[in-house]
Amino acid sequence: MEKEKTGIITKVSGPLIVASNMSDALVYDLVYVGDLKLIGEIIELRNDKASIQVYEETSGIGVGEKVYFGNEPLSAYLAPGLIGTMFDGIGRPLRTIYDSYGNFIPRGVNVDRLNTKTLWDFKSAVKVNDLVSSGTILGSVIETKCVIHKIMVPFGINGKVVSIENGKFSILDTICKIETSNGVIKNISMLQKWPVRKSRPYITKYAPSSPLITGQRVIDSLFPVSLGGISAIPGPFGSGKTIVQHQLAKYSSADIIVYIGCGERGNEMTDVLNEFPSLIDPKTGSSLMERTILIANTSNMPVSAREASIYTGITFAEYYRDMGYNVVVLADSTSRWAESLREMSSRLEEMPGEEGYPAYLGSRLSEFYERAGLVKTLSMQNGSVSAVGAISPAGGDTSEPVSQATLRIVKVFWSLSAALANKRHFPAIDYLKSYSLYDEQIFSYYDTNVNSKYSKNIKEIKQLLQEESFILDIVKLVGYDTLSISDRIKLKICSIIKEDFLHQNAFNKIDAHSSINKQFLMLDSILLYYKKLNLISKKISIFKDIENTVFDELLGRFKYVYEEDITSYYNEFIFKLESWYL
Repeated sequence: MEKEKTGIITKVSGPLIVASNMSDALVYDLVYVGDLKLIGEIIELRNDKASIQVYEETSGIGVGEKVYFGNEPLSAYLAPGLIGTMFDGIGRPLRTIYDSYGNFIPRGVNVDRLNTKTLWDFKSAVKVNDLVSSGTILGSVIETKCVIHKIMVPFGINGKVVSIENGKFSILDTICKIETSNGVIKNISMLQKWPVRKSRPYITKYAPSSPLITGQRVIDSLFPVSLGGISAIPGPFGSGKTIVQHQLAKYSSADIIVYIGCGERGNEMTDVLNEFPSLIDPKTGSSLMERTILIANTSNMPVSAREASIYTGITFAEYYRDMGYNVVVLADSTSRWAESLREMSSRLEEMPGEEGYPAYLGSRLSEFYERAGLVKTLSMQNGSVSAVGAISPAGGDTSEPVSQATLRIVKVFWSLSAALANKRHFPAIDYLKSYSLYDEQIFSYYDTNVNSKYSKNIKEIKQLLQEESFILDIVKLVGYDTLSISDRIKLKICSIIKEDFLHQNAFNKIDAHSSINKQFLMLDSILLYYKKLNLISKKISIFKDIENTVFDELLGRFKYVYEEDITSYYNEFIFKLESWYL
């Protein structure tokens, strides 16, 4: 019997372990460190010495202890049972650990990543003698009320189905046997393992063409993101990054949500865990947790595990993408993830880059974001992964390296403003600094599928907001009384745009989400009112005559109108507006 290969610890530096006798190992292989067998990953090899980042607290580990080879990379376990589960950064289920060990995660704990005892009712989609290849859907199980989990042929297996069973099976049971071209019989279960640092294959990636509807007016109308798009939310403390991501989780048009709490405060993950099960998903009428996967790697957990949590989350997302679902990955926050890179880089004594971050910060961010996209999967379906990364720059300074490296990659930039947040204007997305590079494709989609005037209206709204900024600068210099009636009308309309359209109340069940049709009707009403005011201004000489009108109040009520009543409310508003000052 071959003797188990082991290395010897020669250095301990916080989460970094250096071990000798490791020449047979590979970079990114899993290892088990010390007598407690703490989970670690090899991040550097020099001759027979390996640098290992350990995903658990290393206190008490000493020089001379053994390092045991795992002989495989850090992998995600993919099977029915992922939805509704909360994992730590390396994919261990926290509920299972809590039930077995209590409130704290013991070091070296080893539990089943997924429930191996639950029986799932498998229904086959192929027959004996059918030819199948990597990604072919063999059948499905009902994972939750909202998600049908499709069982796919693992990557690298092609051949003929020699047997397939219907019935109730655990994720470890054989449900299908496939004979490969060289005559080898492969037993297929519902469980797959996939290295988290390796992107899952697909046939082709499409250019963005349709929007990810979020229900947030400032996003959908002014700075939209596409299905399979990548976006960033930078902002200072208290500006509402986490709340924006919660809103995206609740109301976006995605089928599956993967929420990664990477280095964030524990109370924020507690809020998510308490809120999401009680929230009713507007798409399905069921609990939001029935289409959500949570990854909790809070700020008090070992810093190196933050690095793995991002990759674990995007791997889960790609797995459901391959089934044909649209998935949104919410990473909160990539700044904390970058901090773990900086700490490990400094312990490895690498040459520091700007502000101490490693020189490869930008390439690592690219590796993460480039795994998003709208693709044709191996099963010949369309699926997408949309990535939204929160950034927490110190003091809100977006000139720092993480923000700047992210801006070079993402296509949508939702800049959160402390000034807006202090005014209690939420979402506090700065309408002058934010941008979307998907707007041309998305606005074309809106023109075709919502209303031909949509993109024209949005451009006019953006132009008004830009002009308002210029007018306010003039007011600061020479005073409000010097403004013409037309400029005063612009300020009045921009105030309505900000207060009645861009401002949205996340705690009001009607205003928390707006359909695209409602957003268009609101914008159209505001612009028609603006044009009417300009017409009337030619007949009057005193602005006070139109400073406060009944239409101001009607526009203010617009956001609180139920979706089913919005068209009739709009028509009534237009009728009153047209008959005004005839």
